[in-house]
Amino acid sequence: MQEIWPGKPYPLGATWDGLGVNFALFSEHATAVDVCLFDAQDPTREVKRIRMPEQTDYVWHVYLPYVMPGQLYGYRVHGPYAPEQGDRFNPNKLLIDPYAKALSGTVQWSDAMQAYPVGHPQKDLVLDTADSAAGLPKSVVIDTAFDWGDDKHPNTPLYQSVIYELHVKGFTKLHPELPQHVRGTYAALASPPVIEYLQSLGITAVELLPVHQFVDDRVLVDRGLRNYWGYNTTGYFAPDVRYSAGGTRGEQAREFKTMVKTLHAAGIEVILDVVYNHTAEGNHLGPTLSFRGIDNASYYRLVPNDPRFYMDFTGCGNTLNAVNPRTLQLIMDSLRYWVLEMHVDGFRFDLASALARELHDVDRLSSFFDIIHQDPVLSQVKLIAEPWDVGAGGYQVGNFPVLWAEWNGKYRDSVRSFWRGDAVGVGELAFRLSGSSDLYQHNGRRPYASINFVTAHDGFTLHDLVSYNQKHNEANGENNRDGESHNLSWNCGVEGPTEAPEIVSLREKQKRNLLATLLLSQGVPMMCGGDERGRTQRGNNNAYCQDNEISWVDWTLSERDEKLLDFTKRLIALRTAHPVLKRRRFFQGRQIHGGGIRDIAWFQPDGSDMTEEAWDNGLVRTLGMRLNGMAIEETDERGEHITDDMLLLLINGNDQPQGFKLPGPPTSPRWEVMLDTNTPELREGRTAAPGEIFELHPRTLVLLRQPKELL
Repeated sequence: MQEIWPGKPYPLGATWDGLGVNFALFSEHATAVDVCLFDAQDPTREVKRIRMPEQTDYVWHVYLPYVMPGQLYGYRVHGPYAPEQGDRFNPNKLLIDPYAKALSGTVQWSDAMQAYPVGHPQKDLVLDTADSAAGLPKSVVIDTAFDWGDDKHPNTPLYQSVIYELHVKGFTKLHPELPQHVRGTYAALASPPVIEYLQSLGITAVELLPVHQFVDDRVLVDRGLRNYWGYNTTGYFAPDVRYSAGGTRGEQAREFKTMVKTLHAAGIEVILDVVYNHTAEGNHLGPTLSFRGIDNASYYRLVPNDPRFYMDFTGCGNTLNAVNPRTLQLIMDSLRYWVLEMHVDGFRFDLASALARELHDVDRLSSFFDIIHQDPVLSQVKLIAEPWDVGAGGYQVGNFPVLWAEWNGKYRDSVRSFWRGDAVGVGELAFRLSGSSDLYQHNGRRPYASINFVTAHDGFTLHDLVSYNQKHNEANGENNRDGESHNLSWNCGVEGPTEAPEIVSLREKQKRNLLATLLLSQGVPMMCGGDERGRTQRGNNNAYCQDNEISWVDWTLSERDEKLLDFTKRLIALRTAHPVLKRRRFFQGRQIHGGGIRDIAWFQPDGSDMTEEAWDNGLVRTLGMRLNGMAIEETDERGEHITDDMLLLLINGNDQPQGFKLPGPPTSPRWEVMLDTNTPELREGRTAAPGEIFELHPRTLVLLRQPKELL
């Protein structure tokens, strides 16, 4: 039998067809490519090196009929080593297949990972001859077959979604009901205790911090730390092997699929946080692991007049070149793979502005957007942008096109500032409560374009936000210089842990205020995993490198944490039950149906309408917002008109009590109290009449309703 056949240029990657494997690798500027096979028992031992005999449209390919799933492999790519011209080929360095569906392990650092001799006075301008194969994880040929059964995407409309951001390992690593060997894995996230917890919360989607295979930076490893968050990708098709309980030879892909299938069966969608803006290879002095050695000039944005160096819009040393058609193809092929083969439901794009850059400026009509919008698969899933990067003009909140939702950084900042006591006008808060029409209405988007959040993985947890006036990142080994600087001054008394009753009480109320604001706002709420149970990182607001108890969710609950958890569940249930809290269209502020009452109205404490002067006065810190549930210009799936209760949200951001005259004619139904952040346990039957002065405690949010049956 002939051992080497020409093979085909597509699909890219290593594809097993039941008889053998087709290997295909893009490299426009290479002069030759070798595929190297490694011993399964000793992954450091290269057992066969095959020169790929064919190149079609810059794709090198070969078919090996004797290769089976589980085979370990890598590439060696030949070509000029001329960094000053943008070429960095070095066949002494084994390279990861950009299309590998699994990797056998993680990078084991040594100087051999650099394409140049470390310490040489000419740095990266000199080629290094040391072989890097021993320390490089091997790409794995996998069998993609999987029994999906009757798996279906939950297809929860975005406007009905409640997103829960979590870390696969950190969320389950300390879970007491799971076996030790399963904790921190995809299998753990699919376990009954974890699924039951997520269902009990009422969330509709988990947004997973990066699960694409990533690299622990050498500088962190040398300090005994890890790249815990995972924003350092080296394999855009490979679920990270660290989170696999089942094995390293393709089992991680099956385990990931099982996790998705199980979450779907529970009605929970899976959204991936993806990092297509840069790779783990860093700047011109970084390691050669994959893309750099395969075709540096194609995969990366190089400085136009000095291609030895990289354009860095990401703060991570390089920027993936989404302008190049083959690099754009890699991104699109990866996205489609995760939807079609792994059944995920959407993506959150890290530093998405970097992907939109055609030349220098962020371009809303870039080829990246165009190709996604016309794609029959990707245009149908959830697309969420982190709408900024670190380059000039990179802050693009509100500027992404239709089909895209955005992390609304202005929402986070406004809500935090209001409850902290800053001189922020209630007009700014009102925009955020009502869906941020100032950001999203101008180009035809809807309120659900706004992904609202007050905390996320990057920054303080909710507990720490109200407990620390300064960051405490000493454990990161950078003398507390890293992470965003804060002077929060939440007026909660002393910083950090304290049992003083008045301090504890105020902190707990501020947590409730922030959660209630988030879950009662128009738009899509995103919670940071563990906030609902008082998770703390001990004041570390940049725990990207802390793969330990600082970051992991503690599953023990104090009495305070139990109350916060119950409060959060009740909040989510309220949101789920009331269509007027998750409208598909922006409010018009005019009379629509419902007895001539406006769809939204804003009130001052004396019961009068808000004035322009009051909107703009930064000292005004009390606000009433009435939502007319009888004036929702929307229909349900059956075409029936949607109606809801009349809801009234009262907010007192002052540190003094405030009386508030309840709106409505005296003959209208009494207002029922549904939620009061001053008293987290709901007191059944508490009502007040229209026209009555309702006493708001200091720094308190109250939600009331008039039942639609009585209107």
